[in-house]
Amino acid sequence: MCTTAEGMLLSHTIMSTGTDFGETKSNPTQLWLTLGRMTGVQIAASASVLGLTALAPIVAETLGVGAYWIGYQVSFIYFAGLFASLSAGSLVQRLSGEAIILVELLLLIAGLLLLVSASPALMILASVLLGVAYGINNPASSVILHKVTPDSRRSLIFSLKQSGVPLGAVVANVILPSLALWLGGWQVAILSLAVLPALLLPATFRRMMQATVPSFAKGKGIVATAIAEQRAVLTDPSLRTLAALGCLYSAMQLTVTAFAVVSLVDIGWSIPAAGLLGAALQVAGATGRVGWGVVADRWGPFRVLSMLGFVGGILSCALYFQPALPGAVLSLIMIFLGACASGWNGVFLAAIARSADPNRVGAATGAILSYTFVGVIVGPSIFALIFHVLGSYQSCFAVFSVPGFVGGVLGVRRHLKNRYVRT
Repeated sequence: MCTTAEGMLLSHTIMSTGTDFGETKSNPTQLWLTLGRMTGVQIAASASVLGLTALAPIVAETLGVGAYWIGYQVSFIYFAGLFASLSAGSLVQRLSGEAIILVELLLLIAGLLLLVSASPALMILASVLLGVAYGINNPASSVILHKVTPDSRRSLIFSLKQSGVPLGAVVANVILPSLALWLGGWQVAILSLAVLPALLLPATFRRMMQATVPSFAKGKGIVATAIAEQRAVLTDPSLRTLAALGCLYSAMQLTVTAFAVVSLVDIGWSIPAAGLLGAALQVAGATGRVGWGVVADRWGPFRVLSMLGFVGGILSCALYFQPALPGAVLSLIMIFLGACASGWNGVFLAAIARSADPNRVGAATGAILSYTFVGVIVGPSIFALIFHVLGSYQSCFAVFSVPGFVGGVLGVRRHLKNRYVRT
């Protein structure tokens, strides 16, 4: 029996020689086709989750409620995503990544169909279905991409796939409102989101039929398996660090994206100008994901995650001086903050795939992403509570530099310890 240090050294040796047990080597064509399909699934999931928020005023008028009620719908989605993520690893082990993606596409279509009913009860059910679909996406897609991606390009490939998140946001926030006006109703616009998952169904079904069903030791239920995966994460130093980073960075990301525009309006910017900078922030996040993926393949994922935390924290602190900054300087700070606060996801998922046992990538991803959902749920609420106390968006941004700095310290510690073990 080898020691923990020896085991980690062996794991690094395996990865550095390009051999992953259970990994299927692929040709470039298969890699890019798989990446394109997984990115399409991510776009479909993100656009479906954000679709109702983009049309909130129109939908609220139809339902006869205030637009703020959309916040409850978002909560249903992310709470369902949290619990789905906890069980996703077990489901991937029992079925296959492709089978879970197929289920996700069906859930997206069903959820969108229920959303257009305009019935509050059915819309709540739709939100739960969409949340489950969103929660099982990354564990399944990580398993699929892990099998076809060389270790030397893993951060880049996973980051390209994660660019589907802001692209989905663009579809929801830019295309859907115009489509609703053009087609004469929000229901038709929401239904149009079902086209992409429907188009992806045949290829996914074909791949599912070709996939090898993983062997799974019977006896453990889904709940027991989820608990076991949580224990595995908490006892592994690298996975434990990634769980903490996921919670911290997702909280920072959601607060930046949720409050950037309203903070600009608060200091006197016009709504169109603030919205334009908010869109630029999203674009920076999308390009940042790809750029940081390239850097992480050269420098190592924990070093890049640490750097993103420190830089994001410094830029959040800089927003304390938001009212006094020239417009051009403030715009640059916001754009770079978007690149850091929203650009970590692909490197993060690739780091999970690198750190986990190759046969348990999906399980580890699902277990760790549950902490990311916690950050998504509690981050904006804590920001709002701090605003209620301090009464200033600028002070809140300064306080929310703490998750970045803490994440930076955790990331650099893990990078240095992993490097020490390898040497």
